[in-house]
Amino acid sequence: MNESISHSGAWGIAIIVIVLISWFFYRYFAPKNWREWAGAGAVQAFIIALYAEMYGFPLTIYLLVRFFGLDSEYVSASLWSTLVGLGETGMFVSMLLGYAIAFLGVGLFIQGWRQVYRARKEDRLVTDGLYAYVRHPQYTGLFIALFGEGVVHWPTLFSISLFPVIVLVYVWLAYREEEQVVARFGDAYRTYQRQVPMFIPRWGQWRRLANASQDRSDQGDPK
Repeated sequence: MNESISHSGAWGIAIIVIVLISWFFYRYFAPKNWREWAGAGAVQAFIIALYAEMYGFPLTIYLLVRFFGLDSEYVSASLWSTLVGLGETGMFVSMLLGYAIAFLGVGLFIQGWRQVYRARKEDRLVTDGLYAYVRHPQYTGLFIALFGEGVVHWPTLFSISLFPVIVLVYVWLAYREEEQVVARFGDAYRTYQRQVPMFIPRWGQWRRLANASQDRSDQGDPK
């Protein structure tokens, strides 16, 4: 077991990755009130727990081996690699699939941020682009990215436990935000609510949503 997880203990890398991912997260999800800080705090805990185990100490694997009697010829710091028993192949497959899902999520919340940024500058309700498919593409992207990285790629006890908590916090936050938007835009937003789903696009629209997340034809980088 010690040889299989010898790549762990790279705390310097863990700190660097945590700082970079945290900076990226706060770049696009800058909290403005205590409700948003509550959601950001849950995501921050997720980030720290995930990468501390990925590069530091594999606590999840340790607990499974020590307390739950996990017995395998191949024990890796990657949970899927250990449970499936495919060794480095299992780790590689979960990494590729997890990154593919995570990058889709990242694209969604960056593009969603771009659209809402411009809409606020123009003092208008945004209902096109990503917002034509879901009312909160930034949160949809966040959920997808965290699922890809913390559940598919590198699941840990903390990441799996925190993921539903993060979803619940941001669902609650989205409802609170919509109350404010309704107060501002009235019937225009109520009509939009009836026509467009909150987080999950309608059947058959996932491809359009993914394509819209890559559309930069009419947008430059916001300053």
